[in-house]
Amino acid sequence: MAENLKGCRVCCKSSWNQLQDLCRLAKLSCPALGVSKRNLYDFEVEYLCDYKKIREQEYYLVKWRGYPDSESTWEPRQNLKCVRILKQFHKDLERELLRRHHRSKTPRHLDPSLANYLVQKAKQRRALRRWEQELNAKRSHLGRITVENEVDLDGPPRAFVYINEYRVGEGITLNQVAVGCECQDCLWAPTGGCCPGASLHKFAYNDQGQVRLRAGLPIYECNSRCRCGYDCPNRVVQKGIRYDLCIFRTDDGRGWGVRTLEKIRKNSFVMEYVGEIITSEEAERRGQIYDRQGATYLFDLDYVEDVYTVDAAYYGNISHFVNHSCDPNLQVYNVFIDNLDERLPRIAFFATKTIRAGEELTFDYNMQVDPVDMESTRMDSNFGLAGLPGSPKKRVRIECKCGTESCRKYLF
Repeated sequence: MAENLKGCRVCCKSSWNQLQDLCRLAKLSCPALGVSKRNLYDFEVEYLCDYKKIREQEYYLVKWRGYPDSESTWEPRQNLKCVRILKQFHKDLERELLRRHHRSKTPRHLDPSLANYLVQKAKQRRALRRWEQELNAKRSHLGRITVENEVDLDGPPRAFVYINEYRVGEGITLNQVAVGCECQDCLWAPTGGCCPGASLHKFAYNDQGQVRLRAGLPIYECNSRCRCGYDCPNRVVQKGIRYDLCIFRTDDGRGWGVRTLEKIRKNSFVMEYVGEIITSEEAERRGQIYDRQGATYLFDLDYVEDVYTVDAAYYGNISHFVNHSCDPNLQVYNVFIDNLDERLPRIAFFATKTIRAGEELTFDYNMQVDPVDMESTRMDSNFGLAGLPGSPKKRVRIECKCGTESCRKYLF
């Protein structure tokens, strides 16, 4: 919304709903906001705080949007038109009654601790819904992001900024590629082997966009200087996440995780590991801090030499929430597109098998490449605690909670 002042337009920091609430609180009509005398006293349910049943009549304590808690009122069910909020309230109530080993039948009155839990759950859902909206507003990829927590009362992470591509740290430069291919058809009639051939490597994809290189071999995609267009079959990773994914709270103590909401075919690109590019020296310093916190998001870019690291702790995309598994369904590949510096590959995850809708996405934090012909692969995509492998610093053992039959019991 904006106000016109002598030809100027000034953005308003309040949302449309907040401005409507202010009008109703002040009992003012505003045609521009759609608030008239007819609907001035319309109220919207923000969430339900409590429940009671008197005789056979159900009542709910309603927190009204735009009004303080002190203005909450008890309302009979027939007065409430918020079907979705009512269903969610009873679902949360039933789940909590089961967790407390109470009978599943709704009691006639809720004890204070149960009512307080339902209020906290409602507030959490609002916070997660706002965070979900923020994530989707910031994403540049096709796939949508949803957020769920049916396990505890934890809300959005407090220190996390969603980004879509590498954030370059101090003292690091990403040099743009100087030349591109001249192919008419990069898959079926490549000129000079297309971009992969120019770097003495093989074409990575089939006509369905599925990777056909074994793990360890690099992927060279067409770049911004190439003659081919957006639909070129050698542009896969750069198109970003194509699947709808869900950030969810795990019920076995592994924190947040990611699951797919769509079927993913074997060898299909799923996501990139995105974060802040830092030097190995800075990674060493941050790694010591993360060690004390018992978590890390450091990914060494050691395709040819261990000079740089990706830190996704503060800046990252949805890969920040992907958990480890000793039997993962994602495989790491090094990818080069607009930057051909072999010390700075992009890290892409491809499906190692067909992944069903609803299945959790995982990768091996200590993934090893096929040791056969290692010199030709030149890849060592170990996801390790900075400062641990090859460092005089004492190795910290972190227990693995993946629960697979092939579990190694420890992450590192």
